[in-house]
Amino acid sequence: MTLTHAEVWVLIVCLAAMTVLIKALGPVLLGGRQLPPWFSRVIVLMAPALLTALVVTSVFASGRSWSVGAHTVGVGVAAVMLWRRCSLVLCVVVAVLVTAGLRAI
Repeated sequence: MTLTHAEVWVLIVCLAAMTVLIKALGPVLLGGRQLPPWFSRVIVLMAPALLTALVVTSVFASGRSWSVGAHTVGVGVAAVMLWRRCSLVLCVVVAVLVTAGLRAI
């Protein structure tokens, strides 16, 4: 199924409106009320979980299939360096060099 340009723009506008609606619902429904402690703990854990899901799908997904390649090794090297408390800039530079080196081979 192919979408026309008009259909794509209608879809984009509808998704943007839904995003605004969803973001507005929280403050409207909760007002100035205090959240229960268990809810706050869940909210705090949602950002790292979402970031992890985005990184995993970006690193391991290739179209509709899973794959491991040079980019996966580069991210793995950066993850180990960050775990060992190296500088973020150094981790990015090393990850880029490792990925480029493996792709050149």
